[in-house]
Amino acid sequence: MQSFEASGVTTAYQKTGRGAPLVLLHGGEADHAMFGGLARALNDHSTVIAYDQRDSGATRNPAAPYSLADLADDADALIGGLGHDRAHVMGTSLGGLIAQVLAARHPDRIDRLILSSTWKVNKSPLEVNADVFRRLASYRADTAANAPKIAEFFFPPDCLRDRPELIEIFRGNSRDDGQKARRGGILAQPVAADLSGFDRSTLLLAGSEDRLIPNAETFAIARDLKRAKTRVIEQVGHVSSIQAPERVAEAVIAFLNS
Repeated sequence: MQSFEASGVTTAYQKTGRGAPLVLLHGGEADHAMFGGLARALNDHSTVIAYDQRDSGATRNPAAPYSLADLADDADALIGGLGHDRAHVMGTSLGGLIAQVLAARHPDRIDRLILSSTWKVNKSPLEVNADVFRRLASYRADTAANAPKIAEFFFPPDCLRDRPELIEIFRGNSRDDGQKARRGGILAQPVAADLSGFDRSTLLLAGSEDRLIPNAETFAIARDLKRAKTRVIEQVGHVSSIQAPERVAEAVIAFLNS
C-alpha cells in the first residue's frame, strides 16, 4: 500500500494496471480489499486506484465527525495528488453516494462515472428498503452469531452455498468503536449534491439479486443526470465486485470503451 496526505488525512491506496485512471470507492463497512478481484480483471485496461476511506483499512484521519462532502473532497484530493487532472470513478453502495457528491462538488475531476448498487444522496436507508435495514440493524447486535443471516442480504443463496467463506466477512471488522460511530454517522448529515450540472456519461449498474438496494433505487438516479445508461448483471447480489468481478469488469470496460 502507498499513501497520500492532504488536510490531515493520510489515505492508503493501491495503484495497479495500465491505461486511463479508474478510482474505486468501496462500501460502508468495507475497505479497498473488496476490489481485489475486480482490479485484477481491469488491470490490462485501466490504471486502477483502490483506496481506503476515512476510518477504513490503513487510512488514518482525525477522530472527528465527517460528512459525504468531506469524503468526496478526499477523493478529489487523491486524484489530483496522484497527478491526474481527471479520472474515471466507480463507487459502490456508500461509495456510490460519495461518487455522486464528488460529481456535484468537483465535476471536472471525473471523466466517466459508474454508480453501482447505490441510491440517491440524502435519501435515508429506511426510505430505500425499510424492512431490510431494520432487520440488519437487529442482526448487527450480534454479528458473530448472525453473520449467516446478514450475508443473505449481500450475496444470493447459491453464491453462499458455493462460497461459504464469504459469511466470515460479516462476523465483524477491525474498526474500533469510535471509527464505527463516525462511519455510522455519515448519512445523518445532509449534503448538497446537485447533479444537474454534471454532463459526463454515467453508468448505473445493479445486480438482479440485490436484496439490499432495489434496482429501481439505483436507476432512479438517472432522473438527475444528463447522460445516464443502466445495466443489470443477472444473478448477482449487492456485492457484485466480490461475487462476480469478471462480469463487473466486462460491464465497466464496455462502458468506458463505448
